[in-house]
Amino acid sequence: MGYDSKGSVVPEIQLVIFDCDGVLIDSEIVAAAAELEVYSEFGVEMDIHEFSQRMAGLSAHDVRKAIETDLGMELPDRVIPETRKLVNEKVIAEAQLIPGADTVLDLLDQARCICSNSPPERLKQVLTRVGLHDKFRPYVFSAQEVDPPLFKPRPDIFLKALKEFEVSPQDTIVVEDSVPGVEGARRAGCRVIGFTGATHSYRGHSDQLIDAGAETVISRMGDLPGVVEAFGHWSGVI
Repeated sequence: MGYDSKGSVVPEIQLVIFDCDGVLIDSEIVAAAAELEVYSEFGVEMDIHEFSQRMAGLSAHDVRKAIETDLGMELPDRVIPETRKLVNEKVIAEAQLIPGADTVLDLLDQARCICSNSPPERLKQVLTRVGLHDKFRPYVFSAQEVDPPLFKPRPDIFLKALKEFEVSPQDTIVVEDSVPGVEGARRAGCRVIGFTGATHSYRGHSDQLIDAGAETVISRMGDLPGVVEAFGHWSGVI
């Protein structure tokens, strides 16, 4: 337990919620390449890093809407299942562990879980392949586990985790790499640490996460335990 500058008690951090893609798994560039492979059929020639920067954290439907706006035309319905299928295949087969993610989990005393927009089966397969699934199960929550899916920036997936662990938002830290993720966590009332250590990170990434509501940003997963401890002594940005 800590105290802020006014002498008020700061709640102890009890739960750390991780996003998966771009936080635990370096998968955003892999996913972007897969989506571009599908959208190139319709004349999209965007650079993979630009695509990743614009679309990271968005649902497949929101990506499609953005592409349709750029092209000034409607795309066939098949692009959604085609992009989902290819993204799932590529991420499961190719995405790598964020350096330090496995060892950092062993250094945290708090309860932990994953809240992701990704489909549950993909989460299970890729997390198993990189050795993280057993460090989280059964607390791997997907926004796609309800119909219709409740994607970030909606707060529902975070509220589900808070209810599961019976903790308050003020006692919870969320680690996110995307603006929609940060916004969803803040709408749930949680405190947020931005992460920019994946290969899709870009100039201005940290500023965007801060503007969305992150209290601080780290680029190395090894810094997380110290920042979580510091949050336990600081009431946050007012």
